[in-house]
Amino acid sequence: MRIRYNSPVVLTYVLLALICLALPVSKFLGMSLASPSQPAFSDPVFYARLFTYVLAHAGWVHFKGNLIMILLLGPLLEEKYGSWLIFEMMMITAAATGLIGAMIFHTSLVGGSGLVFMMILLSSFSNFRNREIPLSFILVAVIYIGSELTQAFNDDHISHFGHLAGGLFGAGFGFLRGRNR
Repeated sequence: MRIRYNSPVVLTYVLLALICLALPVSKFLGMSLASPSQPAFSDPVFYARLFTYVLAHAGWVHFKGNLIMILLLGPLLEEKYGSWLIFEMMMITAAATGLIGAMIFHTSLVGGSGLVFMMILLSSFSNFRNREIPLSFILVAVIYIGSELTQAFNDDHISHFGHLAGGLFGAGFGFLRGRNR
């Protein structure tokens, strides 16, 4: 029996995030990789940080929470949609969430939580058919959105906006891609 690298995009993401957290300079690295807090369209680093912040995490507990969900959902989604499409969805979600965060909220983001919530809502579309919305999607969306909205005004240093944005992108991808499958 041999071990197979069964989900190249998801496993590579997890390994890169693990390396970023495990490095002795992880605090400095995390600040360097964090999403921009202000738009700076003339700065090339601004564009890079729209993607790199999903690799940085606030600590091991934050990383573990994201890791579990990404490793549960990611490989199934990567098998269903293909590596390239999952990579594209992850990049679009990261960049759009980081850009909106910089333009509207003026705060930096770290972590892959938006990607987790993108995967949660995307996975609830797994049995989407034309002219039918899965009840599981409705239940997940109501519970998830309700929970995030009730916590949005807490001063807990969690970007509930990032979670909501990731979920909305996941729902959008599921709706758009689900019809074409």
